[in-house]
Amino acid sequence: MPKAATIYVCQQCGAEHVRWMGRCRDCEAWNSLVEEKAETAAATSRSGAPGSPPVSIAEVSASDAPRMPTSIGEFDRVLGGGVVAGSLVLIGGEPGIGKSTLVLQAAHVFAEAHGRVLYISGEESLLQIRMRAQRVSAMSSGLMVAAETEMEQILAAIETLSPALVIVDSVQTLHDGELSSAPGSVGQVRHCAALLMRAAKASAKPVFLVGHVTKEGAIAGPRVLEHMVDTVLYMEGDRHLDYRLLRAVKNRFGSTNELGVFQMREDGLVEVPNPSAVFLTERRTGALGSAVIATIEGTRPLLVEAQGLVTPAPPFGAPRRSSTGVDYNRLSLVLAVLEKRGRLGIATQDVFVNIPGGVRVEEPAADLGMALAVASNLKERPVRSDTVFFGELGLSGEIRSVNRPQDRIREAARLGFRRCVAPARGVPRGMDDIEVVGVGDLGEAFDAGLEAAARNSGAGRR
Repeated sequence: MPKAATIYVCQQCGAEHVRWMGRCRDCEAWNSLVEEKAETAAATSRSGAPGSPPVSIAEVSASDAPRMPTSIGEFDRVLGGGVVAGSLVLIGGEPGIGKSTLVLQAAHVFAEAHGRVLYISGEESLLQIRMRAQRVSAMSSGLMVAAETEMEQILAAIETLSPALVIVDSVQTLHDGELSSAPGSVGQVRHCAALLMRAAKASAKPVFLVGHVTKEGAIAGPRVLEHMVDTVLYMEGDRHLDYRLLRAVKNRFGSTNELGVFQMREDGLVEVPNPSAVFLTERRTGALGSAVIATIEGTRPLLVEAQGLVTPAPPFGAPRRSSTGVDYNRLSLVLAVLEKRGRLGIATQDVFVNIPGGVRVEEPAADLGMALAVASNLKERPVRSDTVFFGELGLSGEIRSVNRPQDRIREAARLGFRRCVAPARGVPRGMDDIEVVGVGDLGEAFDAGLEAAARNSGAGRR
């Protein structure tokens, strides 16, 4: 009998090699090649959609794929308005962050609204799934569950039941007998995801895949997995806090900047319709080094607190820079501008910047708020508690305009703030319910945003 053809696949990047090597020639990872059976033409063609002749794009009807809402507002927001028929959605996150809870709740409400849902778990038994379903009140009669890892059985169940939605938890547990590699390997993950993608496109049934993440925070498996799916969602948040953030990093049917906010409770995940008020609940009025930033996450304006702490660095040591919730390189840029253009002596100081609540702010509009928080703590002058800040900081110290200033200002006014310090260029007019102060550089921002001195000894440094 001839020996079956084998290849060696890198477990880091998915590159294929004809022989074993100590180091992958593509990603240069050491000892990452694993022997796998080469896929045959019969295996790759199984469950594929039948061929169809090309047609004019004008003849393609967009009404054949309506969005199906899950009735979970924050989840639908991140998906772009609902689930698209035939779509393949990948949801990743750290262990215990709430991925399985979210998809189980979504399966329950989807089954109540649109029909039968097939929930396949490769990690839990049926009893464990039922216990979680009872805890989160997801006991719909249309929710069909199965504890299965073999792709042949999963595809047969999808064809037999013809559900309105398929959920697989998780893709790293799937196994196909056509490949000799173990579940979770690059070959198995890629091959099983391809089979599910073909099944979703052929039957026009949406499929949700739950994926594990590596210690670097990326979804485990080959990077090609993220390219195969239509939507990639990441669930973030501090496991020691109650709030969870669902963020889209890829979405063929909507924006990739949307953010959904949930609160983890004993009975499951609960939507947070007003996250700005939640993130500012524990903010201390008049505290040094505290400024409120108006940021935009997708279509939603969001107010968050930026905290800055400046302390003398130990002698004969390099000053420390620490950032939580903001990009470290962006913080370094802001500190360099404060040192050079703002004439603040930060070069010999340790600087810490934090965005409380587990939120991560990535847009440059947060520069002005971070700069005011750091300057407030260094100068021992509180930031005005009734003021919100937004604006990009240029290398020459100028405050540059950002997008959608009206939405940011309206959100601040809705939460009771009376002033907004914004870039002078493009300052909105006609905002009667809030005072808008336009600033052109750091000096004007300090004058408009910082009070004359600390209100009391408790607000200053201790």
